[in-house]
Amino acid sequence: MAKAKLMDFDKALEMFEPVLGFEVHVELSTKTKMFSAAPNFFGGDPNTNITPTCLGLPGSLPVVNEQAIRYSISLGLALGCSIAPTSRFARKNYFYPDTPKNYQISQYDEPIAFEGEVEIELADGRSFTIPIERAHMEEDAGKLTHVGGSTGRIQGADYSLVDYNRAGVPLVEIVTKPIFGAAADAPELAKAYVATIRDIVVALGISDARMERGNLRCDANVSLRPHGQEKLGTRTETKNVNSLRSVERAVRYEIQRQAAILADGGTITQETRHWHEDTGTTSPGRPKSDADDYRYFPEPDLLPVVPAPELIEELRAALPEKPAERRRRLKADWGFSDLEFQDVVNSGLLVEITETVAAGAAPQSARKWWTGEVARLANIKNVEPAELVTAAQIAELQQLVDEGALNDRLARQVLEFVIAGEGSPRDIVATKGLAVVSDDGALIAAIDEALLAQPDVLEKIRDGKVQAAGAVIGAVMKAMGGTADAGRVRELVLERAKQV
Repeated sequence: MAKAKLMDFDKALEMFEPVLGFEVHVELSTKTKMFSAAPNFFGGDPNTNITPTCLGLPGSLPVVNEQAIRYSISLGLALGCSIAPTSRFARKNYFYPDTPKNYQISQYDEPIAFEGEVEIELADGRSFTIPIERAHMEEDAGKLTHVGGSTGRIQGADYSLVDYNRAGVPLVEIVTKPIFGAAADAPELAKAYVATIRDIVVALGISDARMERGNLRCDANVSLRPHGQEKLGTRTETKNVNSLRSVERAVRYEIQRQAAILADGGTITQETRHWHEDTGTTSPGRPKSDADDYRYFPEPDLLPVVPAPELIEELRAALPEKPAERRRRLKADWGFSDLEFQDVVNSGLLVEITETVAAGAAPQSARKWWTGEVARLANIKNVEPAELVTAAQIAELQQLVDEGALNDRLARQVLEFVIAGEGSPRDIVATKGLAVVSDDGALIAAIDEALLAQPDVLEKIRDGKVQAAGAVIGAVMKAMGGTADAGRVRELVLERAKQV
């Protein structure tokens, strides 16, 4: 496939106004699926978390998951939406192998929540309000694995395997209205919006929101129009983008790609597009269908959803803080400076840091690990930080540092073993003998040897030039394989210099 021509981002914004829209899919963490008693959890063997209803077998009938309804109402309320006094499920008809019924049970013209808004915050502290059109309930599709070929996609694959474990998992799809006025902030706004939705669903406790697992996915719609034109341009929909960084990059790429086409007199095809993380590009998917193509009609096997007003008020009273308010509180609770907290927000790791603090780590320590070493290793591996390590593991690692069992150098080694799947931090310290040497006898022996090997340095220390001790400390740390506490070594070096 020929490489797409791109326009410089700043030039594209001079010529065109970007108009954005997002469809964020949130998998709900209920015990069972949306319309059946099949278990709902990640990571089972293929095609084991299924029932006849998941497979659309004749005679099987759907039954609505009550907890999924409650979760959906809570999310709608958190998005500032009105909750419909009555809403209805519909059949969305299309054929694809990962949808065994040949239709998806969703909501169409009667969603459970509608007309809301979400306040997001950009890196420089500016706020932006995102208008929400609707949040509706539906079931997820299964998962296709394309075998053969070089890209992992259907093009060039030898065959495809279908796993229906995900088929029927409860989803809420959050659809925005067209978003105007983003201009140069469009890519950052996209990232901030998805991060805010993630913060909301995690705070509600209704989803694991692990983007790398597909618990939360974003379809990013982008169109361009000349400045001053009222009519919207033709949009593309980049499907199932599953990281905050990728959402930002995909929006930037589509703006540059579409601008180059329009500037050359071409037209934009209304279509879905695939995001390629390795190349940072999108490629054509299929022509984008309109609602009429899906032949929606009311689901005949399910009654309308009619939540009691008392239930809605009960769930409203249980809502957590809004993301913007929560960020302000956390900044104060943690004692972070403006720059430190903005570093956390910009990293997209607020959830991970919050969970690490809740697991017992000091806020500064949690920030240091996630935005430092974990982020560095994730960047090298080209994955999201949360894919490498958990908040509980980072908290345990920091506890070992606080106890004096590890220094920073050893802690980084332990982290790499944790990421490699070799066990918990404590287990790794025990099995690999990586704890800091606390035996003064072993340290003194290494120090005496280093002092006698460097008589000129010894003489300088005795003459009061304590900075010369650095050479001895370095030799001892090397001899001890980095397992010595540098502060204790320094104390002993200055003591032994008077005695050797």
